[in-house]
Amino acid sequence: MSEKLAIYGGPKAKTTPNYPMYPGGLEIGEEEKKQVLEALDRKYLFRYYGPEKYPSKVRELEQKFAAKFGAKYALATSSCTGALLSALVACGVGPGDEVLVSGYTFFASCAVVVGAKAIPVICDADETLTVDPEDIERKINPCTKAMVIVHMRGVPCDMNKIMAIAKKHNIKVIEDCAQAIGGTYKGKYLGTFGDCGCFSFQYHKTITAGEGGMIVCNDERTYDRCMSYHDTAACWRPDRFAEQRYEGELFCGSNFRMSELTGAVMLAQFDRLDGLLERMRRNQKIIIDGIKDLKGITPRPRHDDEGDTGICVMFYLDSKDKVNPFVDALRAEGVGASSVYSAGIPDWHIYRHWKHVIEKKTPTSVNCPWDCPYHKGPEVEYSENMCPNMLEYLSRVVTLDVPPQMSVEDCEMIVKGIRKVAEVFA
Repeated sequence: MSEKLAIYGGPKAKTTPNYPMYPGGLEIGEEEKKQVLEALDRKYLFRYYGPEKYPSKVRELEQKFAAKFGAKYALATSSCTGALLSALVACGVGPGDEVLVSGYTFFASCAVVVGAKAIPVICDADETLTVDPEDIERKINPCTKAMVIVHMRGVPCDMNKIMAIAKKHNIKVIEDCAQAIGGTYKGKYLGTFGDCGCFSFQYHKTITAGEGGMIVCNDERTYDRCMSYHDTAACWRPDRFAEQRYEGELFCGSNFRMSELTGAVMLAQFDRLDGLLERMRRNQKIIIDGIKDLKGITPRPRHDDEGDTGICVMFYLDSKDKVNPFVDALRAEGVGASSVYSAGIPDWHIYRHWKHVIEKKTPTSVNCPWDCPYHKGPEVEYSENMCPNMLEYLSRVVTLDVPPQMSVEDCEMIVKGIRKVAEVFA
């Protein structure tokens, strides 16, 4: 006889607390303190004007990052948003251009396109919940300059198809790896396929300094232009007041420089990355292996199982009407689950709630970039239902974060909870 569900008064399947999804944040300790205190003791807080006898923490982080991921260049920034905007500008995106972006991503991935004075074109997702390459190809036109490819919730996009499309149409590729640091596709690190890869160190991310970002690339001029945009004062130049060395090297930018204190925290956090990924992948595998035989449940498919960072478990139910009862029952069992999409609940990770873009909101009465004399294509239109596949997929998904702090016992209790609830609600 099946055990009575907790929602009906039975015992909980999971009796241990649920950890918040701050993978690196919860690990902050003596190494982070040591690095920060060293920066303070040196009185070295700004990388370009620090005491000459000491190395820059930020520069050291860039060198370690580039070496690990196999990129020629790495540039630390104050946020992933700053990294994405710098990368877009460095890749030549500007007025009149269109940039393709997935409709399932945090809004910043789309907002930076408008920040670069280009027009975002929102693309649908496939069942992996990453961007659908077929929809990318459908939406390419002569105005398409680039695409922002988001490895959403730690799962790699179909990079073979995407890079083939980009090469065919001569389109720049910026990879948004905010939620996928350390992930791979066919054995190659995410962020190293396109023209630029961008990473986040915001507090919810795998490794963190509260805020921060990184750009990786392999082209020297792209790197130079990223530096120009992220540091409009051009502190990075060998001779900051010299004439430009080539056309397009110097232009007005912004300030997305990383501070030495952020760099100090990140040096310690970076050394934790492999261990965090190993534990999350272990936990994810235990849970997926424990539920994959259940009828009525389909684990989220992946383009590369080994490349998934393991930050979450997502699975489909066969009807969206089952999701909320299933989630409520899991929570009663002590399992920290949630649904992903509800039309009535705003979530800036889903394009349907991006009112700023759908309604073409601008900070002034000049409706730039949508009313732009340089844009030669048909008017780009949006609607709340323009990516129907994505909304249908998301409406049937149950998701659970998989923090590395969970034990094997925690994972086994989660499996027990899902199996209990599936008997009744799946």
